[in-house]
Amino acid sequence: MVFFPHCKINIGLNILDKRPDGYHALQTIFYPIKLYDVVEVIESKIFEFSTTGIKIPGPPDQNLCVKAYQLLRKVFQDLPPIRMYLHKNIPTGSGLGGGSADGTFIIRLLNEKFALRLSEGHLASLAIQLGSDCPFFIHHSACYAEGRGELLEEINLDLSNYKIVLVHSGIQVNTRWAFSMIKRPNRKLPVKEMIMQSPKSWRSVVKNDFEEPVFSEFPSLQKIKQKLYEQGAHYSSLTGSGSTIYGIFDKDAQPKIEFGPEFRVDRLNG
Repeated sequence: MVFFPHCKINIGLNILDKRPDGYHALQTIFYPIKLYDVVEVIESKIFEFSTTGIKIPGPPDQNLCVKAYQLLRKVFQDLPPIRMYLHKNIPTGSGLGGGSADGTFIIRLLNEKFALRLSEGHLASLAIQLGSDCPFFIHHSACYAEGRGELLEEINLDLSNYKIVLVHSGIQVNTRWAFSMIKRPNRKLPVKEMIMQSPKSWRSVVKNDFEEPVFSEFPSLQKIKQKLYEQGAHYSSLTGSGSTIYGIFDKDAQPKIEFGPEFRVDRLNG
């Protein structure tokens, strides 16, 4: 059985006060985008995990796909061994949530393949054990997120009439460092109120709080954002705490995005 995990962008990201459990509270919009990895599961006599495509940092046993299988084995001890294959196309460490998507889609895939009959709520309760943004990938549409990112409300946001351009520089931004650089937050309107108008009005009001520290450390990322605006983007932002910058353009726009060979540019329909 084969699934195609999609990734996401963050539209706005307000970092709020630190919680008693050590995590920061946040507000953001998760929006699914059409950039995919591939995961496949086949029954086997022994557990195997292999990857192709973009090289994934860290040992295989720390991959979220492997952790997802191990998590389900704790709940369903008779779950059979599998051969699991991941083709990695979504850039790693980019703020696009590709690793979270892969792990969550493995939970979904195993639930369907082995008829585990887990409800959407149960799937989400398992996914949060893999990562704060993992429950989003149980959903199929845009969500307003609070808490650590696991408290989700589906919202009516449709960017299908726009083009989304992703620019990934290959820079790796450490999430823990990015959170440590956040200054005392100001009180703000919830992001879901800010995005009620069209993307053409977002530039002055919809912000990602990680941009200030990340752009200060990596000025080249701010230059990417500026170039996307120069090429006609209605809205441009860092996504998550990672290093991908995206721009939202008119669907028929043909922006002239030219960067060095180390940059990756994806042009996607919203």
